[in-house]
Amino acid sequence: MSTIATICARGGSTGVPGKNIRVLQGRPLIAHTIGQALACPEIDGVYVSTDSAEIAEVAERFGATVLGLRPAELATDEAPKLPVIRHLVEAVEASGATVRRIVDLDPTSPLREVADISACLGLLDARTDLVITGYLSDKNPYFNMVEEREGGVFRPVVHTGRDVVARQLAPRVYAMNGSVYCWWRETFSESLWAGRTRLHEMPRERSVDIDHELDWKLVELLLAERP
Repeated sequence: MSTIATICARGGSTGVPGKNIRVLQGRPLIAHTIGQALACPEIDGVYVSTDSAEIAEVAERFGATVLGLRPAELATDEAPKLPVIRHLVEAVEASGATVRRIVDLDPTSPLREVADISACLGLLDARTDLVITGYLSDKNPYFNMVEEREGGVFRPVVHTGRDVVARQLAPRVYAMNGSVYCWWRETFSESLWAGRTRLHEMPRERSVDIDHELDWKLVELLLAERP
């Protein structure tokens, strides 16, 4: 084995309870991401990390592999994701598989296409440590994003010493959508910015991350409009 997909799906969810196995367009939400991973020709194995026996059963029914349940300390609201991925990769390796590349796919981003996954893997070359995904942001820290400073006054998040009077004159910035992350096994780090990172740009209509009920409704609408 060379390239694995990791899918991290915790049982608890405050924004949309039970979202990972909630039915979307006739299938549990997580099944959409599992199906994309299985359809990607560059991926050799699809693995799910979860603390929920119910999610594990659904994941295996749709073709993913679950190597036991996630430890409780990696299943809290505050637990960061990268240690969860590391735990899963080490479990895959302990099972006897060789891992060369890691592709993490968020189950709450079902609008991605298989082509997005392949494009990210294509960007992961010898000079790249990590590939992320994002979209061209409509909010820009040089122009229309502000933060509170000392004394209660507000200023642009990034100030270049001159006023940026139009969005078109501001540097291009991207909002990460969390849909796909790709690493070499040897460059996987629990810091996203430890090495050389590249970005695969996705359109806004494929960049919705389900975190609230409104996101769910938007994803349903966008999926219904697909041919």
